[in-house]
Order: sequence, then structure tokens, then C-alpha cells
Amino acid sequence: MSALRLSRPAEGVALAEIDNPPANALGSVMRGRMNALLDELEADLSVRAVVLTGRGKTFCTGDDLREAAARGAVSPAAVADFNAMLDRIERFRAPIVAAVNGHCVGGGLEVALSCDIRLASTAASFTAAGVNVGLMASAYRLPRVIGVAQAKAMLLTGSPVLADAALANGLVTAVHEPQDLMGAAVALASRIASRAPLSVEATKRIAGRALDMDPAEAAKAMAAEIAVLSASDDHAGAVTAFAERREPTFRRR
Repeated sequence: MSALRLSRPAEGVALAEIDNPPANALGSVMRGRMNALLDELEADLSVRAVVLTGRGKTFCTGDDLREAAARGAVSPAAVADFNAMLDRIERFRAPIVAAVNGHCVGGGLEVALSCDIRLASTAASFTAAGVNVGLMASAYRLPRVIGVAQAKAMLLTGSPVLADAALANGLVTAVHEPQDLMGAAVALASRIASRAPLSVEATKRIAGRALDMDPAEAAKAMAAEIAVLSASDDHAGAVTAFAERREPTFRRR
């Protein structure tokens, strides 16, 4: 049965696994489950970072093609529903690390691009598959991550990009052997979770908007965030801990 599996592999870290064999597609039911899970984790302030992956040999292949075929013509409502889920992932309060374990295709690539950081297994491959099925996908997010020239090579050919090439073009930040991927992803998420959570969340908000702001807008937005952060107990505690040469304890206040 299709499901999203949730576990807590480390303090402050939630692990969400797409378990919908054989392709880990995100049809309408699975999208509803993804949104519900994100709502649950958003409300749980003990969650400071999330790892998202797929079970088996596939990360995600996007919409359920069997369900889409049954709908007939591309439904604007279904497209809007899928895009709303991507936006929900992208806007999630805490950073999300995508651990791409295998095939990452079409809408699945969009899911990975909506995450904050992407790690890949050596068995991973990335395909901007829109032109392969007479549609379009990733034409907005992919150029923002890897640049227009590299993105067009993926978008216009629909050819798969293997893990080493994805590392070279900046689509992922590290590549690991399959047996090491989850450990690396959880370790990265644990490091994020150990940092000042208010600062992490504010930094994510600003970095997510960085390419859309001019310098004046960026300065204003950062000043507003820093005004709040500088008055926090976590900042004061971190300054004291630095002076005392010890690790700070962050309490999200």
C-alpha cells in the first residue's frame, strides 16, 4: 500500500520516505498525504530539519501516470495541485534535505528542486522529462539552481544526468555510495538541527528569496530578520557560550 513513512533518526531530524512502488509516484492521494505530513511536521517545533527520500531504487517520478492517463487531457486542477505541493515543500519552516537514492524523473525532479539541499547516491539519475511526454517541467526551478545553459541542456533533451554530472553542475552538493547516502543525509540534517533554529529558519527565508530581490530589498529584509534574531535568547546565549569556550544550547527563543 502506498504511504509516506515517518521516522526520527536523530534529535531534531524527521525522515520522510516516499513508499509507493514501483515508481514512488505522487498521485492525488499521495500529494494529500505529503501535505498533511508537512503540516504535522511544521507544527512540531522539535523538528529542526527534514530528510526526504524514496524507498527502493527510485526517489520519485512525479505525478502518477496511470492516474493522469485516466484523467485524459492534462487537468489544470491537477497541475495546480501538484504545484501547490511543491510550493509547500519549498516554503516549509525548516530546511529539507533531499536524499536522491535512484531515479529522479519529471515531477520527481521538481520535488528535489523544491528541497533546500540535494544529496545523491552514485545510483541516482536526474531527468527533466517534460519534453519526453509532450509537457513541460522544471523550467523555472532548474535554471535557478544550475544556471540557464546547464538547465537548457537537461530541459530541451530530456536526457538523464547521472550523479557525477549532477555534482559537477551544482544540482547536488555531494555524491555517496548507496549504502552511505542515508547516513550522510541524516548527519547533514543533524548538523543543521544543532544550529540556532530561529537563525536557520530566517536564513532559509532570505536565501529562498535572494534571486528575486534587488540589493535594497535584500538589505531591508535582512535588517528585519536580524532585528528579531539579535533580541533572541539564543543569540545572547551563543555569545556567552563563545566567551566561555563551550558549545551553545539553542532553545528556539
